[in-house]
Amino acid sequence: MTDYVEVHERDGAARLGELRLADPLTFPTLLGHADDERVAGEEGPGGPHPILVDAGSEWVADRDLPEGDDATVTVLPHRGFPGGTPEEVQDAFAVDYPDVDYPSGAVISPDTADDLGADVYVLSNAQHLDGHAQAFVAGVVRTREAIPADTALYLPGVATPGNVATLIHAGVDLVDADRAVLAGTRGRYLTTDGNRALEHLSELPCACPACRGPIEDFDRQDCVAHNVNALRAALATVRERIRRGTLRDYLEGQARQEQWHTATFRRLDRQYAYLEQRTPVLRRAEITASSDDTLRRVEIQRFAERVTTRYRNRFDAPLVLIPCSARKPYSESQSHGQFHDAIQFRAHTVSMTSPIGVVPQELELTYPAQHYDTVVTGDWSATEVEFVSDVLAAYLRRNEYPRIVAHVPEDGYREIVDRAVESVDRDLAVEFTVEDHPTTTESLSNLASTLADELKYSKRERQHNTLKAVADYQFGAGAGDALFDDIRVKARYPKLKAHDADGGDQLAALVPNYGVLSFTLAGARLWKQSDAPTKVVEIDDFVPHGSVLAPGVVDASDDIRVGDEVVVEGPQAFAVGRAEMSGPEMVESTRGIASSVRHVEET
Repeated sequence: MTDYVEVHERDGAARLGELRLADPLTFPTLLGHADDERVAGEEGPGGPHPILVDAGSEWVADRDLPEGDDATVTVLPHRGFPGGTPEEVQDAFAVDYPDVDYPSGAVISPDTADDLGADVYVLSNAQHLDGHAQAFVAGVVRTREAIPADTALYLPGVATPGNVATLIHAGVDLVDADRAVLAGTRGRYLTTDGNRALEHLSELPCACPACRGPIEDFDRQDCVAHNVNALRAALATVRERIRRGTLRDYLEGQARQEQWHTATFRRLDRQYAYLEQRTPVLRRAEITASSDDTLRRVEIQRFAERVTTRYRNRFDAPLVLIPCSARKPYSESQSHGQFHDAIQFRAHTVSMTSPIGVVPQELELTYPAQHYDTVVTGDWSATEVEFVSDVLAAYLRRNEYPRIVAHVPEDGYREIVDRAVESVDRDLAVEFTVEDHPTTTESLSNLASTLADELKYSKRERQHNTLKAVADYQFGAGAGDALFDDIRVKARYPKLKAHDADGGDQLAALVPNYGVLSFTLAGARLWKQSDAPTKVVEIDDFVPHGSVLAPGVVDASDDIRVGDEVVVEGPQAFAVGRAEMSGPEMVESTRGIASSVRHVEET
């Protein structure tokens, strides 16, 4: 726990926060040594600052505890271990870090990482991990999970303009310019897309102050200055991407400039539990689906997992599989309007799409179903076909329908349907209705005639099933029936509101922007008393107004994620709001907003 680090925004494992020194610093940022003039001189948010003081290694000599101050981060006397040092050796020579009343740093390895009472944790074997994707990901994940959430992780000696986005995406908060400076002294010109030897440059592809003169006068000292400027600019890009919630979108393209960067972020995708805990369940930013790597994103995998394990179809009607549309939500598109005119509420529609998988009609608003844009070429990649067919197969195993109609074109879609049906352990007959294109007159006529003898379901059934489906998705399997078994629905789609059976108390409202439920106090009480899985933040003896700060949290459900609806309970208050931290982070942190509070009642 710390008094000097506060996280403000989160984008997966990447964080935007503040080092609360005498002159606060926004991180991720560069750290400079107090006696290092190479990176000094440009103060400002996120710029390099000479604020790190190293009390020294105890391998050399016994060190006195420094006095420290609130203007610098003091790395306490330490013993660093190179990569590959046996764990028993590290344990034998471990340093006992004292409690101090100023910003402090502790030197650790992934094996010795723990809560040592420091504000900043310096990874001693960072350079050993550099260039080795598997070791890097394992080391950073292990370290980040072992140290408190409200502390900063510092990787010295590895950052370049090309790799810093990958480092921050993995969970690193602080870097330095040492490697960039060294490269410059060796005549290596660094950019976000790799590095060049000075003698191979015909012109300077940069407009920073160091690069504004003629290339003939550009020497290695200028190259050092440029490299630091380029690293500083890359960090500014990363910070802005975190603010917008689009770091992963940027990284999918930027990380391809070097093989180990690509390997690193792909290996990081395999650390699903680590990333899922840190990834919001909803956000404003649109997902840019530009490659097969998008399919491995937490948001995509989480949606597919919830649809195939939590969601349950409640319509006693045929299933109609339809293609997605470029416009979101799908129901507002011209093509889906034509499908609707042909179907006329005589079937349950499920959209097939990459990268999302399958989207039941009730969840078309739910993040990220209406928050993505994909590259449209007319062709499906083998990875997309495999992913969507696997999701569809899992969906069909969970949900049985009296009939299955596939109103999809030949290319890609039919292969997906065939593969999915073949992998389901029961006989499924599929009727295909498309001739040439789904929106041709003949295709739409086929769809309408195929469903002509089916009964329409009512508006009331559509509304109730939508609220129940969102509840299942948002809170857990069976939550829809536990919460909304006997309700009255008011307002029109997409702004549905659930009231109690008498139509009096409002319980919840569907939030159209994200397709999730927002509870009133009455709804929160019902949620807490029901059999539906509940996410609870236990607070101390106070009444929150507007928000709950982390120091006031006594305990929190482990499965709370940023953006989750939560019940807030304490000796004096009962409230409902939305989480601003994960549950584990709420419990660990001593600074920052744990949850917003929408409604509160003093008890």
